[in-house]
Amino acid sequence: MANLTTNFIGIKSPNPFWLASAPPTDKEYNVVRAFKAGWGGVVWKTLGEEGPPVVNVNGPRYGAVWGADRRLLGLNNIELITDRPLEVNLREIKQVKRDWPDRAMIVSLMVPCDEESWKAILKHVEDTGADGVELNFGCPHGMSERGMGSAVGQVPEYIEMVTRWVKQHSRMPCIVKLTPNIADIRKPAEAAKRGGADAVSLINTINSITSVNLDTFSPEPMIDGKGAHGGYCGPAVKPIALNMVAEIARNPETQGLPISGIGGVTTWRDAAEFLTLGAGTVQVCTAAMTYGFGIIKEMTAGLSLYMDQKGFTSVDQLVGRAVPNVTDWQYLNLNHVTKARINQDLCISCGRCFAACEDTSHQAISMSPDRTFEVIDAECVACNLCVNVCPVQDCITMETLPKGAVDPRTGQEVGDYANWTTHPNNPMARAAE
Repeated sequence: MANLTTNFIGIKSPNPFWLASAPPTDKEYNVVRAFKAGWGGVVWKTLGEEGPPVVNVNGPRYGAVWGADRRLLGLNNIELITDRPLEVNLREIKQVKRDWPDRAMIVSLMVPCDEESWKAILKHVEDTGADGVELNFGCPHGMSERGMGSAVGQVPEYIEMVTRWVKQHSRMPCIVKLTPNIADIRKPAEAAKRGGADAVSLINTINSITSVNLDTFSPEPMIDGKGAHGGYCGPAVKPIALNMVAEIARNPETQGLPISGIGGVTTWRDAAEFLTLGAGTVQVCTAAMTYGFGIIKEMTAGLSLYMDQKGFTSVDQLVGRAVPNVTDWQYLNLNHVTKARINQDLCISCGRCFAACEDTSHQAISMSPDRTFEVIDAECVACNLCVNVCPVQDCITMETLPKGAVDPRTGQEVGDYANWTTHPNNPMARAAE
């Protein structure tokens, strides 16, 4: 079987699957259960400074978005950082690391934006023997209103400043956790690198209101008739996370900066996608909260089998393999032509493809009196909407027309240009001239 062992910024773990800083990593009991199940590491739920305790709501903390089959697509949470005493957390972290020396133990931190506060808590964490720290610059609710979390993560200058403090006052590897609630994710990543960060992790939760109770007219989750914005996570945020990870991985200013990928990782396939876009490890929260820690068995077995089938012997061989294929729209080859094809043996004559194409697309599918559906090549622009709405997997596929074939829609031969960026039909190439 493929070797899933990872060495991420000097932090070793038996596999790249870490539990993210969240309720599942709030205490020794949970973390030990996770390690027994097979998780490679954890990011301990965010610790704050010594002083008055953090007070969480005593009521619903989660809002939810479900699919038609009641499958959980996303969670919105209004929970704050740990409300357990700092000394208790530190004692448990030390014990767990002592008992499980082969697992990655990262401690998430969030304190006020002054050097002395960071210096003080770093000393406490170092004494536990933890492998590293993650700076929580992403939390979008509760703490951000106090000048922490995403209030820091949205200001690159603050990110750079605090990261410098952490590197100055600590020997531990430093991961900077980034907020997605920003216009350009590359800027905070660049700031973290300038500050000396060993890695970045992303994405933290997305600012959101998931639903409104139409009887009480209050956002959910509702606390005594009122609701507040919270942080959105789960499978629904994965596309946003993948894009942001890729943007950092392919940005010349941050190329080579290690990334821990977060956002909707539910299966081994999700993890593999993050790895190919540049992540060295992945962090999981919502999936564990939905299905329990046992999902790690499917994740590790599935990733190992996939790597065996592809001939990869280490996770490092998978990391970043898709990054060279991520480009900007203007560099896409407009001479590449595909057409939809319907497999009549698999078709169940539901008509979804026809309805979608006829009403909202290009009227490129015909329906016969006996409900046989066929693609009209002269109208098909290969948008693949029909593929996406078809309920039968592989019933509708996209077929690439070979070079030299005539496109029935345009009457022109299909081209195959290796360098589309300089082709005269490329508007960006013409603009450059």
